[in-house]
Amino acid sequence: MTKIALITGASRGLGAALAETLAATHHVVAVARTVGALEELDDRIKAAGGQATLAPMDITDAAAMATLCRSVHDRWGAVDLWVHTAIHAAPLSPANHVDARDWDKSMQVNANAVSVLIPFVAPLLGTAGTAVFMDDASVAGRPFHGAYGASKAAQIALARAWAAETARTGPAVHVLSPAPMPTALRARFYPGEDRTDLANPGDEAARLVAEIFAH
Repeated sequence: MTKIALITGASRGLGAALAETLAATHHVVAVARTVGALEELDDRIKAAGGQATLAPMDITDAAAMATLCRSVHDRWGAVDLWVHTAIHAAPLSPANHVDARDWDKSMQVNANAVSVLIPFVAPLLGTAGTAVFMDDASVAGRPFHGAYGASKAAQIALARAWAAETARTGPAVHVLSPAPMPTALRARFYPGEDRTDLANPGDEAARLVAEIFAH
């Protein structure tokens, strides 16, 4: 039976690296807004002998996410693994100058969308599936990271609550901590940093996948 991995935020960075890694053992359902990046991901997965279904959608569009989950159910019946990496990085700003639109978008993408996705995806995971979220605890309370840090903290609080609620019944819910990587997200926060010692996304994806399956 084909194993299904749903990856939200799959077009670039860690999400794309995880999609490529998981494609060795799963059919990947790759969700992201950027069509071109998804198509490039699909090319790499196919070149390595894997298979993917592309879903160029915005995770903040509840109707689109509901349609996607229904389509996944109708085609495969279930999802074995859901990895959530989609994120919005608001421009760095002092707390007393946070733009209202940046705050709203941060909350919409990083927190509100997850509160909608969990009820949609949970029935697909059943009791045997696994959900994975990525923590970024290093930004909590960090200067100028207020909008991003607050919205990310809300997401992780929700994920940890779900993990505690399903600890005995399933699905398994894990919150992992990726190492710093030279991604576009990080470049927005630290544009001038030396990236020499940052973790390679492919290597980090392999480490995280091994951690997921070790649980």
